[in-house]
Amino acid sequence: MDELLLRPRLAALCKEVDRAFAVGALRRVLAEVRQEIITGVALDEAAVDPALIEKRTVEAVESQLAPSLKPVINASGVILHTNLGRAALSPAVVEEFRRTATQYSNLEYDLAAGARGKRDVHCARLLERLTGAEAAILVNNCAAAVLVTLAALARGGEVIVSRGELIEIGDGFRIPEIMEQSGALLREVGTTNRTRIADYENAINEKTRVVLRVHPSNFTVSGFTEKPEVAELIALGERRGLPVVEDLGSGSLVDLSSAGVNEPTVRESVEAGFSLVLCSGDKLLGGPQAGIIAGKKELVAKVRRHPLFRALRVDKLTVAALEVTLRAYLRADWGEIPSQRMIRATLEEISGRTTRFMESLRVPRADAEFEIVDGASLVGGGSTPAQSLPTRLLRIRSGRYSATQLEARLRSGPAGMPVIARIEEDRLTLDLRTVFPEQEHALAESVLAALR
Repeated sequence: MDELLLRPRLAALCKEVDRAFAVGALRRVLAEVRQEIITGVALDEAAVDPALIEKRTVEAVESQLAPSLKPVINASGVILHTNLGRAALSPAVVEEFRRTATQYSNLEYDLAAGARGKRDVHCARLLERLTGAEAAILVNNCAAAVLVTLAALARGGEVIVSRGELIEIGDGFRIPEIMEQSGALLREVGTTNRTRIADYENAINEKTRVVLRVHPSNFTVSGFTEKPEVAELIALGERRGLPVVEDLGSGSLVDLSSAGVNEPTVRESVEAGFSLVLCSGDKLLGGPQAGIIAGKKELVAKVRRHPLFRALRVDKLTVAALEVTLRAYLRADWGEIPSQRMIRATLEEISGRTTRFMESLRVPRADAEFEIVDGASLVGGGSTPAQSLPTRLLRIRSGRYSATQLEARLRSGPAGMPVIARIEEDRLTLDLRTVFPEQEHALAESVLAALR
């Protein structure tokens, strides 16, 4: 050990990082070498060459210090790709981080009063203006919004919900299980495909605390179906003195029907009369991960006073990122919100970019074939089920590799940045709708490297 630590690269490494960290890495490499000798994996003297051990140790330290979270090029055509971080944030958010997050800020300080303030105020006024709600607060995601809302309004009581709305979200998490953690009891009504207003009415009893409506943002039910109109649910709640809460999920703040996306907006739900509306910040809204609770002032205040709210509150980075995004909405500056820009991109724009990108690829005909075809992009992120956006796709066939092999080669980052693509009809498929224009050069280099 002592002799190895005197070698130039290891001696320099001990000065660059904590010495104990470097020594620990060396011990692990030596243990690996011993195991290789015992098992017969290493059969020659090269395995115990000090230079090789030195090299392996330095590489081990560099590997441990390398960031695990890294940027990728999303050429899948899924705009809100949950596995890729959902909504990408604008450069203006990064500038806001630099301006406020790298130094002290008035996160919870009222500058005018010279006293403690509340972090809610920074985004609340913007949300109230954009949604028409009397008040709004933030927690760390929409599931948390459901949890704290039901804990505050219905703990120990019953929550009435249609069986057709007991959905499962990503990674196997189920809405009923999240709801049960609030301490409220679920009263399921109706059937999977048909629930009537009478089912809600008949289920109400002295234990009922909330009527809950869950928007099916990640699935559709078609055929022999029925569910009450929103006005019927609101009227029932008013008649029986019960709050009617909507888990809207997707969090659309503007009408996107002109772009081919039909999803209810938060304002529509607020104006319809829901007592509280819950939604995500990083889905159709296009901001950071957050759960938004908007609606009647007295109910928002009651949720905010619940002890769980403190455990689920957002940090200053989320506040800063969401504030930047909401200000862009007020200005109708869709170019500043990446997901909005991608959703609104026209077929003509995508077609032109794809054609120019294909022409930039200089590959011998024997090595690959390229073709541009009609296709569909997805909004994704548990939003807009059964809806897609028309796009133009670049399909690639390699003369050396199968589509599966080519996809894996791109994913390994052959030119520095991993590329996430998809396979259709045994062809590697790229959708430039979800590729930032400034990434096109890097994408081209990765495609050419993967084809070699």
